[in-house]
Amino acid sequence: MSILVSGTAGFIGAAVAYRLLERGDTVIGIDNHNSYYDPTLKEARVDRLSAFPNYTHLRIDVADRAAMAALFKQYAFQQVIHLAAQVGVRYSLENPAAYIDSNLVGFSNILEGCRQKKVEHLVYASSSSVYGANEAMPFATHHSTDHPISLYAATKKANESMAHTYSHLYGIPTTGLRFFTVYGPWGRPDMALFKFTKAILEGNTIPVYHYGEHRRDFTYIDDIVEGVIRVLDRPAQANSQWSGLQPNPASSKAPWRLYNIGNQKPVVLMNYISALEKALGMTAQKELLPMQPGDVPDTYADVEDLVSQFNYQPATRIEDGVNEFVTWYRDFYHPTLSSH
Repeated sequence: MSILVSGTAGFIGAAVAYRLLERGDTVIGIDNHNSYYDPTLKEARVDRLSAFPNYTHLRIDVADRAAMAALFKQYAFQQVIHLAAQVGVRYSLENPAAYIDSNLVGFSNILEGCRQKKVEHLVYASSSSVYGANEAMPFATHHSTDHPISLYAATKKANESMAHTYSHLYGIPTTGLRFFTVYGPWGRPDMALFKFTKAILEGNTIPVYHYGEHRRDFTYIDDIVEGVIRVLDRPAQANSQWSGLQPNPASSKAPWRLYNIGNQKPVVLMNYISALEKALGMTAQKELLPMQPGDVPDTYADVEDLVSQFNYQPATRIEDGVNEFVTWYRDFYHPTLSSH
């Protein structure tokens, strides 16, 4: 297979590309290497991929229409996995334009490329944040997602709608995957596990929002990758039973599907911190704070569609996943313990 993966300098993109390369696919990876977080970590991820002879890396911004058109003209991609995005709920309050450019303009360029080249399957990243103000638990793909509470969530919701339009008009099979709080080795420095680990090792206080009462469906990176690849290998099908009188929000008469990928076992933030303390052999100094704007109190994925349709279910325990992250972090950064 010749596969385009966008966002290959990023956490999930690099992990997905690595697995595809291991199984022998030809992967073209693109990324704009922005400075949202430490570019040296991004370079290190790409270096791992570049060790494979079947990998090509290009520095392209998905929001660059001319560059994206040239990319699709040059290569004959059979499949596309779109994981490039401006990430982060909190940052969307400070820099909304970055989300419009990357997540909306960028996604439209991906869709146009897929249309021009009649790509066999587009799989793209959505997010658990689309559930927004919905409080019904666990979050299921048949629930309403009409009340996003951050611009990041709104752009991901828009991606799902844009994909449906292209599936409907042009018959392009598209599958959106709503990721739930991904963590693990090679993770993102702006996410809690990374920030907490760094702070604890340096003897600094960690900010614990919502007084540690958040519940998150923390999902280990290997489980996410397995889900992405299983879905990729089976292009979205039209749902012949779909009815416009009682519309199912997760499928369509068009070849368009939506799935949750989560651990289906929400963990209280304080318990997550406890697992990290155990893995580090250190106790965290905690500052308990109220919930931040744009955050949701809980996430909990209903993944029954993935289980029934793909025989897939995330299986990594929090304790094991956190241990794997801490092992990687120590190996990559060689931190010296603080004397605080």
